[in-house]
Amino acid sequence: MKTWIIRLLISCSAFACSKAPENSFMSENGKVKVLATTAMIDDLVAEIGGEEIDHTCLIVGNLDPHSYELVKGDDEKFFRADLIFYNGLGLEHGASLCEHLEKHPSAIGLGNLLMQEDQKAFLTVDEQLDPHFWMDIELFSRSIPPIVIALSEKDPDRAALYKDRGETLRNKMLEKDRVLLEKIQTIPPEKRYLVASHDAFFYFARKYLAESKEENWAKRFIAPEGLAPDGQMSVRDIQEVSTFLCEHQIPVVFPETNINRDALKKIVAVCREKGLHVKIAPTPLYGDTMGVKGTGADTYLEMIEHNVHTLVDQLSKQ
Repeated sequence: MKTWIIRLLISCSAFACSKAPENSFMSENGKVKVLATTAMIDDLVAEIGGEEIDHTCLIVGNLDPHSYELVKGDDEKFFRADLIFYNGLGLEHGASLCEHLEKHPSAIGLGNLLMQEDQKAFLTVDEQLDPHFWMDIELFSRSIPPIVIALSEKDPDRAALYKDRGETLRNKMLEKDRVLLEKIQTIPPEKRYLVASHDAFFYFARKYLAESKEENWAKRFIAPEGLAPDGQMSVRDIQEVSTFLCEHQIPVVFPETNINRDALKKIVAVCREKGLHVKIAPTPLYGDTMGVKGTGADTYLEMIEHNVHTLVDQLSKQ
């Protein structure tokens, strides 16, 4: 009995260490509790709120935000949260998650708010809203003011602090946006085509891959799987992507960190049958997720920078 109790205490202690931020989120310490659905949003919240708030992310690691359903313990996070920031635009379409977001009185869909202000900035793919607007740094930076306003309303004594941090973060994001755009434009236009696992990169293609004022920018990106990687993929999808690769003589396709590579392997095989040698890039891109600590992609800006450097490295070799 004593041995069992000791093991239990050790196990609980290790769990507590690995979950320290979440434990702080669950504690009664007077801080504003902020829940973000995705790591990208949580990163902005952390920069703006700092140590003055407690924040945590609902969908962590390589979990798919499109199809995420609540698990044990998530109800408590919703109950504790003073504020919830979610992506919106149909990203979080898991039934149980949708229900909780709709019911929570302080849940804010950032993409939904921004679309009301500037509908033309947002994309529709196959008659569905494209939710991946974080792939354009400038567009995603527009999420900062709603976060600042919501935090300031919950914690008015620190409103000036949140405002200053928000302005600093937006300036940092706009500068990184400029630098990465210049970096990726070093790839010759005829090589600036992207094939990835699913339709997460249309905003990225419009902003970074296209030429200035290019009207047909959408032709620079294609993927075998749709906006949500849990959808059905057909033989026609495989053929369409392989034809795209052959037409533009693209020798590399890019896997994503949280999606299996079966579709890309089929595309590579079809292309080789057609006489085009295509490889799968050794370094995957981040689409719906960020990297874990130590990957060099564990912040939002580092994740986008990783994608840009990976594309420059692989596409410039052609």
